[in-house]
Amino acid sequence: MSSQDLTDKTVLVTGGGSGIGLGIARALAAEGCRVAISGRNEQKLADAAAAFDAGQTVAYRPCDVSDRADANALVEWFEQQWGSPDILVNSAGVNVAKRSIADLDPEEFDRVMAINNTGTFNCVHAVLPGMRRRKSGLIVNISSIAGKRGMRLAGVAYCASKFAVAALCTTIGLEERANGIHVTNVYPGEVDTPILAERPVPVPPEKLAQMLKPEDVAACVVTIAKLPARALVPELVITPLYQEYA
Repeated sequence: MSSQDLTDKTVLVTGGGSGIGLGIARALAAEGCRVAISGRNEQKLADAAAAFDAGQTVAYRPCDVSDRADANALVEWFEQQWGSPDILVNSAGVNVAKRSIADLDPEEFDRVMAINNTGTFNCVHAVLPGMRRRKSGLIVNISSIAGKRGMRLAGVAYCASKFAVAALCTTIGLEERANGIHVTNVYPGEVDTPILAERPVPVPPEKLAQMLKPEDVAACVVTIAKLPARALVPELVITPLYQEYA
């Protein structure tokens, strides 16, 4: 099966300043894509962009995806530079330390839902008109196996937000495939990323060594992006070998 050449494809990655988002941005830039990363911390974005290899095309812009006007402005900025993105990667996400229902602050629940789910909606909603006009596009949503199975480790807010992302983007994928738009939900297990700092108990080094790395998820996304237009991967689950998923 022939694969697509990704040279000069345009990519917008939210949550691109670190973790899985940055790993995907780097992998797609290595394939010749023009990549823009966004996140809430401008300095983190600047540092991440500076670390890309020489000759790779990367831009950045701060954005709070939970703010609909900010998300719309991000996409408008991207389109002014490179037109409608060929690929949107929704990787912005947060969790909280106090995550059981007994300990969870309702305002923190709202914040997790606003960033993880509503933020995804905001960005997808903003890019769809351009993708529809072009009759093509790939939207990759980084969910979690906590969006497929309830997990005490992940907590009620995170699980609820990731289940919501799965439902949201699965339905969008069903609606938009007639417009040539591919939507893929990726469900990683435990990944060694900065979000682990939000766990109530620190992760020991020996456990970190066994976890997935951002580049593992990124390799899957590159493979999906290179598939011919006739092929669709609606969802993909990837876990470290030790983590049970059934």
